[in-house]
Amino acid sequence: MGNKNKTISFRVNEDAFDALQDIAEERDISLSAVFRDYVDQLVEHDGQVAVVPERDLEIRSAEGAGSSDGDDADLSFPPTVEVPKSFIREHERLELETDHLREQLDEYKAYVTQLQDRLEDEEDEVLLLDDLDDFDGLDDLDSADVDDSYQLR
Repeated sequence: MGNKNKTISFRVNEDAFDALQDIAEERDISLSAVFRDYVDQLVEHDGQVAVVPERDLEIRSAEGAGSSDGDDADLSFPPTVEVPKSFIREHERLELETDHLREQLDEYKAYVTQLQDRLEDEEDEVLLLDDLDDFDGLDDLDSADVDDSYQLR
């Protein structure tokens, strides 16, 4: 199977449409070629694309070329952001908590599976009511912890 071209359609206001047509005329290409170029760059740079008018790009390039004091770092793309250590620590804490919760979930799943297997094994067993009468498990419970209306004796 080869690559199939897909069609993307969306609405823009009239002013934006006129501006896009002007861009296409300046570059002597069709309006759809403008969008194809943009989409190709967007895919190539993993969504990290900024649309900047060419005149601004030329001004920025000229400013960056003449300075050697580190202004080029401000013009780099994609932009970088300093993240506080507290944010990083919180992120790491949340990752550890996530791992712990996943482990607990796995344990609970294993326990449920064990109970289901046990239930399947004991499915054919017959439970006699006389055997229940011989059970004194309730005598060991503190009477304050058990509601009398729910006791079976």
